[in-house]
Amino acid sequence: MNFTGKVREQLVRALPPEELLPDEQPAYVHSYVYLFGILTLASFVMLILSGIVLALFGPQWWHISATGHFFNSVHFWSVQAFFFFMVLHLWAQFFMGAWRDGRGLTWVSGAITFVVSIATAFTGYLSQQNFDAQWIAVQGKDAMNAIGIGAFFNLLNFGQMYSFHIFLLPLLVAMLITLHVLQVRWRGVVKPYPLPDEEQGVMEARAKSVGVEPPAEEGES
Repeated sequence: MNFTGKVREQLVRALPPEELLPDEQPAYVHSYVYLFGILTLASFVMLILSGIVLALFGPQWWHISATGHFFNSVHFWSVQAFFFFMVLHLWAQFFMGAWRDGRGLTWVSGAITFVVSIATAFTGYLSQQNFDAQWIAVQGKDAMNAIGIGAFFNLLNFGQMYSFHIFLLPLLVAMLITLHVLQVRWRGVVKPYPLPDEEQGVMEARAKSVGVEPPAEEGES
């Protein structure tokens, strides 16, 4: 078998079509707490689409044109929705223990996406080309110099920050989101914590599977 065939076989084995695009989900996924992830993804799509329009016409357009103001507002509020739903998703999955049952990489990829998204939003503020952007750039430049990386990231250089914001960082966020979604499809969504009776049943089943006597309940001798 050639290289292409081996790669296809590995991909199909790791992500079969019925897992990659499932048409059924467990009953507990109907809870609203599982919607925060897809709402974050929808906000990101709106960010990309509105950002493409803004990048095509340039900074002057979104400052002097009514249509430019509109797309700038869509982009701005998409950022607010993106971080609002992402933080809700992050906290919901934290309290649900989303790293359980071998889902550590799923949790880590989501947390890294959050950190990179903050850097992306920061370069977006620097790209506004207004007084706020200048003020943030000056303060940020002092911070960069203080930690010793100011020679590599010049926040006062609009071209550098604009390139980071419209190309490098969004591409990295998109790749991380893709990895995160693939991990969710591969390992499935995390289950809610079991109720006390269910937890006792799980412990007994695990003990029997390895040939060990299940732990006695309180009050038993």
